[in-house]
Amino acid sequence: MCAPRLSLTAGHSLPDRIARLSLSLVGWLFSLALVGLFSVPAAAAGNAPLLGYGYDPDREVDVELVLAVDISQSMDREEQEVQRAGYVAALTSPQVIDAIRYGPTGRIAVTYMEWGGAGEQFIVADWSLITDAPSAAAFAAKIAEAPLRQRQRTSIASALSQATAMVAANRFEGLRKVIDISGDGPNNQGGKVALFRDQAIAAGITINGLPLMMKSERDAWQSMLNVDAYYEDCVIGGPGHFFIPVRSREQFADAIRMKLVLEIAGLTPETGLVHRASGRKPVNCGLYD
Repeated sequence: MCAPRLSLTAGHSLPDRIARLSLSLVGWLFSLALVGLFSVPAAAAGNAPLLGYGYDPDREVDVELVLAVDISQSMDREEQEVQRAGYVAALTSPQVIDAIRYGPTGRIAVTYMEWGGAGEQFIVADWSLITDAPSAAAFAAKIAEAPLRQRQRTSIASALSQATAMVAANRFEGLRKVIDISGDGPNNQGGKVALFRDQAIAAGITINGLPLMMKSERDAWQSMLNVDAYYEDCVIGGPGHFFIPVRSREQFADAIRMKLVLEIAGLTPETGLVHRASGRKPVNCGLYD
């Protein structure tokens, strides 16, 4: 684009000429601005990213989901096997695949982490994109094939801290961010569980719970602890949070499947599936920290 000519035509006064020149300059500068706004840089024409423009549709998913699974000593080998089988069956179930398929983007990002004491978190299956039955089966296979572990202590605090960091560091951008944590006892190592719960919520993450109460008939200590109430008051939180207690091994697979469908679809269970805190004494979250 050429700059306007600085011509002083005969027959016009100097003020008139200056006015005409000013209008010409204004028009030229306005044209330059339009070109800058609407032209595509050479780098962009070659599919290179535009500076300052960070949107990438390949990163967008309906939910970033951390499956945080308890492997503390109170979980015996048979219970761990039931737990693993429940997650594998749920992740590959038609109900979960349909929940993924009919989401806004039809994609979720998920990772499977096992946890025990402080500093004892193990990523069994790293962040993966699931869009259909084959990708779900590939992710579930990583879980099924991994060796079983067992750790002595129970650090829900450390598990939440690690899961929060994993959400922050992954390459995906979810419409929702969820930590799905299971466990059969209270936090007893690694700091105040309520503090790490609140940090996760402040980071925009919802924490849902799967309190395991399968031993309550055999072990009086777990029955007295009211693990479901502990999870409700001390562990879960954030927009639309909920928990589903598991009271028998037969119920485990169905509970996980229901929980995953609700989390993927962004729904909350109907009244009756979740116990509310009203009508009972609140749990002292720091009692076992």
